[in-house]
Formats: sequence, C-alpha cells, structure tokens
Amino acid sequence: MTSTSGSPMTTPVRVGALTVSGAVLATALLWTTAQVLGIELRVDPRNGRAPGVISLPFTATLTLAVCLLSWGARALLDRLTRRAPIIWTVLAVLVLLASFLPLLIVEATGAAKAILALMHVAVAAVLIPVFSWRKS
Repeated sequence: MTSTSGSPMTTPVRVGALTVSGAVLATALLWTTAQVLGIELRVDPRNGRAPGVISLPFTATLTLAVCLLSWGARALLDRLTRRAPIIWTVLAVLVLLASFLPLLIVEATGAAKAILALMHVAVAAVLIPVFSWRKS
C-alpha cells in the first residue's frame, strides 16, 4: 500500500494517533521489562505519604495524558505562529529535563529510577522527532 501526501495514511490525526500509541507502547514495554527483571517500581515521595508502586495502568494513563497535552500544544502553536516547530521542540526538551527533577527527590532503588528515567526518554524519543517537524 503506497501513500501520497495528504492521503488518509499521512493525515495529521493519523500520524498523531500513531505517535501517541507508540509512546504509550514504549512505556508499557519498559514497565514490563522492569517486571521481568524483578525491578519493583516503588517510590517514596518523602513527603509523609506512604510509598507507592507505579502500576501499568498508571504508567499508560500518565503517558497518554502527557502525549495528548503535547499534541494539543503543538496544534495550538501551529495556529498561533509560523515558528511552531522550533518553539514546540524547545518546550519539549525543557519539559523532558524538568521531568527528571522528581527522580532526584523521591526515594527509590537505582534500578527503579533508571527504568523511570528511561520511560521519560522513551516518550521524548517518540514525540519529539515526529511533533517537531510534522504539522499537528
């Protein structure tokens, strides 16, 4: 099956949906890898609340929410400015860097922190290349 520019195969909605799905799948695979390796994704926020285990539904839901917000932000920028690709990319990199801050604060095993950091990187690795150049 070949696709041409503007065909249903390459519509912004289809590309966005596939991108979001890829990011959710990436974090789900990393979560599954942690389980197979026996890495418990338990974090202690050190704020008086009990430690919590990061579950697959939580991981998938949070990833989906972040991806949809990212997609929406890119679509809004497309309507407001011609510089949407560069502005969105800078914002995405800043959000990625900021997403690592909680990993410095919470108490968790090194392996758990590594898997969680990889989840952040995986989402960025899927979203940034696509949403940076592709009109949403």
